[in-house]
Amino acid sequence: MRVFVTGATGFVGSAVVKELLAAGHKVTGLVRSDEGAKSLAAAGAEVHRGDLEDLESLRRGAAASDGVIHTAFIHDFSKFAANCEIDKRAIEALGAELAGSKRPLIVTSGTGLLQAGGTVTEDTLPPASTAIPRVSEQTALAMLPQGVHASVVRLPPSVHGEGDHGFVPRIIGFAREKGESVYIGDGNNHWSAVHRSDAAHLYRLVLEKGSAGARYHATAEEGVPFRDIAAVIGKRLNIPVVSKTLEEASSHFGWFTHFANMGNLASSQRTREQLGWQPKHIGLIADVDHPYYFKT
Repeated sequence: MRVFVTGATGFVGSAVVKELLAAGHKVTGLVRSDEGAKSLAAAGAEVHRGDLEDLESLRRGAAASDGVIHTAFIHDFSKFAANCEIDKRAIEALGAELAGSKRPLIVTSGTGLLQAGGTVTEDTLPPASTAIPRVSEQTALAMLPQGVHASVVRLPPSVHGEGDHGFVPRIIGFAREKGESVYIGDGNNHWSAVHRSDAAHLYRLVLEKGSAGARYHATAEEGVPFRDIAAVIGKRLNIPVVSKTLEEASSHFGWFTHFANMGNLASSQRTREQLGWQPKHIGLIADVDHPYYFKT
């Protein structure tokens, strides 16, 4: 298949490109910069210049493809609502080009966007509240009646591996700056997790045999206690590991307090049963215990 991948040079997207190429697919990747174009070409993929706000470029990329994997998102939390709207329009543009065909559109969402309390599954629906403006999966699945073969891959709060620039490196940054590694209360709030290469393998399986309208969970670990994450960071930085109240922790984590206190137990049982997905890479704690997470 010729696959159009957005976010093709990102942490997840670059792993998806590598996975697809290794399986014999042809890949065209969306890139914004000359540096990104060189990196993508070196990986063996074709370069498609554009960005999420260039809807015409997105339409051309989708039109020339046998399927689309949308991993791109602008991770600027100071403009989160605006970036969610950009994401929504991009998905609509991609879907419009694929309507009436069997060419798959796979979009990215997150298990952390689901309601807290208990273990979330592939059947758990996103909240109807407008308090969470990211509506990637709602937008994609709303196009099913127009003949768009849309499905969703939900990523966990931690997609880890060498080169990670997501949540765990932010926690490490707070710990290094403040001289202590902090968890909130008993630290028994859980983050689900997956290695980036296992996540990339799931995207390929969804591309090749996923069902329209389905939601898939890329959770290799259902839930890792936050205190265990704090403990390995404390060990690596040789600093105290400290429990704080939510109020105390807010001065340590700042805007990140919500995420540090988030509980996200997420099952991938149905995903594994339906697609035969079997994660095989190391878990979050073992991965974070590598020196590459602590390079300055």
